[in-house]
Amino acid sequence: MSAARHLPLLLLVLAGCRRGEDSSTLLADARQRLAARDGKLTSYALAGTAREAGQTMDFQFAYRAPQKMLGTLGTPAVRAFAWDGEHLFERDDVAKKFRTYDGGVGPEERAGVLTGLFAPFTPEGFRVPLLPGQGVSARRTQHPKGPEAVELTVKPAGTDVEVTYVLRWPAMDFLGKRTRSGGDTAELRVEEEHCEQALGLCVPRRLTQWGGGQQVAETTLTRVELNPALPAETFSLSAPGGYDVETKTLAALGGR
Repeated sequence: MSAARHLPLLLLVLAGCRRGEDSSTLLADARQRLAARDGKLTSYALAGTAREAGQTMDFQFAYRAPQKMLGTLGTPAVRAFAWDGEHLFERDDVAKKFRTYDGGVGPEERAGVLTGLFAPFTPEGFRVPLLPGQGVSARRTQHPKGPEAVELTVKPAGTDVEVTYVLRWPAMDFLGKRTRSGGDTAELRVEEEHCEQALGLCVPRRLTQWGGGQQVAETTLTRVELNPALPAETFSLSAPGGYDVETKTLAALGGR
């Protein structure tokens, strides 16, 4: 058999493709691997610095599955938010105010409020992407940090938005994200990683955000702890002496 007849197979290998593998099969495999990876990381604690538009902010964040979170801004802290699974606490050390938010919204609205509040504290790559049941495609690709990788693209129905996650294969470590809307493209790149062999995974340590061909933001983590022991009281704040204390509903927070 001539070498030319081997060429299509060779190209498939070089492209990282599996002969006979279609997008749906790859996507099903990717979903299973994402679920397995998510189960490996049940808690983490981070500290770092975010830079954007000439401004710098230090932050700290702690997470414990399934839904306990603590985020603080500033060094020393000037503001803190905590969710203990039932109540949301806000401590404003500048205004000397302490607020507790409880109820007033349904599960979906509550999830939206919490996501909007805590998403800025935790970089992409610690939790796995939340993929919808429909409108997702998968393809293999190559990446300098892979070398094998998979791209998962989400196209919500009725929109011109397209979000592509780039993940190391088969570990499913986050390597990047592209968001296209109309003619605009934003890209998030993992520049440095923190890896733990015992867990068999890597998480971002430094990420850069790009738009219009230029870097527009950067997040650098100075501390990364994976699966630390975080007691429940970590996520419950109390009012310091002399602070004004208020109790509100989560609906009030969502409308701010």
